[in-house]
Amino acid sequence: MTARPELLSVEAAKALPVDEVRKLFERHLNPGQLHFLKLLGFDQVLVRRAEGMYYTDQNERQILDFFGGFGSVACGHNHPRILAARKRFQDEQRHEICIAFMSQYATALAHNLAAIAPGELETVFLTNCGSVANEAALKLAERCAGPKRSTVAYATNSFHGKTRAALSVTDSEFYQSGFTLLPNRRRVRFGDLDSLEEAFKSDPSIGTFIVETVQGGAGIVLAPESYWQGVRALCDKHGVIWLADEVQCGVGRTGRFFAFEHYGVVPDIVTLAKSLGGGKTAIGAYIARRDIHMKAYGPHKTALIHGPATFSGMGEGCITAIETLNVLYDEGLIDNSAAMGARLLAGLQRLQQQHPRLIKEVRGLGLMVGIEFHDLSETLPFGMKQMVSLLDDKLKGSLCGFVGTLLLRDYDTLVAFTEYNRNVIRLEPPLVAKAEHVDAFLAVFGELLELGVTKIVSRYARGAIAA
Repeated sequence: MTARPELLSVEAAKALPVDEVRKLFERHLNPGQLHFLKLLGFDQVLVRRAEGMYYTDQNERQILDFFGGFGSVACGHNHPRILAARKRFQDEQRHEICIAFMSQYATALAHNLAAIAPGELETVFLTNCGSVANEAALKLAERCAGPKRSTVAYATNSFHGKTRAALSVTDSEFYQSGFTLLPNRRRVRFGDLDSLEEAFKSDPSIGTFIVETVQGGAGIVLAPESYWQGVRALCDKHGVIWLADEVQCGVGRTGRFFAFEHYGVVPDIVTLAKSLGGGKTAIGAYIARRDIHMKAYGPHKTALIHGPATFSGMGEGCITAIETLNVLYDEGLIDNSAAMGARLLAGLQRLQQQHPRLIKEVRGLGLMVGIEFHDLSETLPFGMKQMVSLLDDKLKGSLCGFVGTLLLRDYDTLVAFTEYNRNVIRLEPPLVAKAEHVDAFLAVFGELLELGVTKIVSRYARGAIAA
C-alpha cells in the first residue's frame, strides 16, 4: 500500500499562522524573495479575505488595494456576479477540459473578444497567462511573416514575460541573465519613430514589432499619439506585423478597452491576460487579423501546428472571462476607469506641486498611474546632497520602499513597485474604485509626504528596528 506523506489539507492551510507560513515559504518557495518582503514589512501580512477594493488580513485589518495585482483585478476582488457564475458552473458539473470536442464556452469567449476588438481583429487563441499569449502571438507572427523575416523588433525597457521567446524581447539584463535567448531580435528606442524606421530600413529580416502600448515594468511610460500613428504607417510601409502587448494595460485599464484605442490605430495582433480572468482565474489570449491567422495556420494540414494546449480554454476559466467582460460593460467600469483615473492624476499633480523636491513626475492613463520620486540625494539639503549623490544608484528605489512600507504599515494602503525604474510607485487599483477610494488614497499619501524625507526615513527605520 502506498504510504501517505504528511500533507496539509485546505483547512489546515487556511489556519496556518503567519510565522509558519514564513517558515514554509522560505523552505519551499523563494528564500530570496522573503528577504525583500521582510524589508518592506510585507511578511507580516496574511490575507484572509478580499472583497471589492479591500483585503482583510489575519488581524481583521482592512487594506485598501491600489496595487491591484499589477492590473489583474479590474472587477474588484470577488465580484459577486463572477462568483455566482463560477458557482453555477460548478453546481451543474459542467466540463473543464474539453480538448477532444468543441467548447461552447471557449467559442463564446472568442466571439465576445472579437466583438469588442476594432478593425479586422477577429481570430482568437486562448492561453493561461500573458507570457504564453505573447509566445503564441510571436509564433503566429513569425509563421505569417515567413522564414526570411523572422527577426523581431522590440522596445527599450519592455517587459513581455519570462518564458523563452517573451524573455528574449524583454529589455532587462536582470531577467535575461544567464539564459540562452533567441538570436533573431533587434532593439529599438520606445517612442522614437526614427529608431524604428532605421531598424526597418537597415534590416529587411524584421517581420514583427512587439511593443506594450503603455509600458508597465518601465514605470508607466506612455508615447504620444503621433508615435502610434507612425508605428502603424511604418509597419504598413515595410510589411511588418505590429503585435501590441496589452496584457497589463488592456481590458479597460486605461479608460478604453484597449489602450491603443486612445490613438486611433489598430495593431495586427493584440495580447491580453491579467484582468481578463476577473481576478479569479488565470487566462490570456491573443486576437489577430483573420488573414494573418489563415496564412499561418489556415489550411487543415497546418491548423494544429500551434493548436490549443491542454489548459487553453478551460471551461470555468472561459465562463469567468465571459462574465468579466459583461460586468465591465454592464457596470460602466471602463468609463469609471477614465473618470477615476483623471481624478487620481489631478490629485497627484496637486501633491507634486506641493512637494516638488520629493515627486519628480506623475503620469498615467485611466487607472494605470506612475508616481516617480527623485533620487534620494535630490530630496536632501545641499550639504547632504553632495555626499548621498555618490550612492544614488545603490539607493535607487529606497524612498519608494520607505513610502510603500509606511503606507501599508501605518495607513492600511497597498501600492506596487516597478521593475526597471525603482523610483516609481505603480498604482493599478480595481476599476470599481469610487471617488471615496481615490480621495482616501490621496489623503494618506499627502499626509505621508507632509512628513518630509527625513521623517519618512526615520519612521521607517524605527519600525524596521522594532520588527
